[in-house]
Amino acid sequence: MNSKTIIAGILGGICSFLLGFVLYGMLLKDLFAGMAGSATGVMRTDEEMVWWALILGNLIIGFLVAYIFSQWAGISTFMGGLRGGAAMGLFFTTGFDFIFYGTTNVSQLSGTLLDMAVGVVMWGLASGVTGWWLGRS
Repeated sequence: MNSKTIIAGILGGICSFLLGFVLYGMLLKDLFAGMAGSATGVMRTDEEMVWWALILGNLIIGFLVAYIFSQWAGISTFMGGLRGGAAMGLFFTTGFDFIFYGTTNVSQLSGTLLDMAVGVVMWGLASGVTGWWLGRS
């Protein structure tokens, strides 16, 4: 990976982290809590969050998107990144969420479907930033 791809990955990861904080941690927190399944004690409180793992996970997603865009897809615009990221987000999030729904009691179906929609938005916007950075001269 060259330095442009590394920076794109970092920017995408930061965007993903911030969007997750705003969407999951602030705007939709109570809505998701109301759609929880029968499993108890699975969500960490703000004080219990393992921040290094949360940050690292978002950075890894950012690097994945930046690598795919720069090495395989040739995406180098915000709109191209938005479209490509939204598509990847749709497939990754729905795949993971349906597996998670099918094997756990963490969320009701409504929460699973909402998480899929949020995933598409997050992947799309963070990937748009990644594509924009890759297109800079």
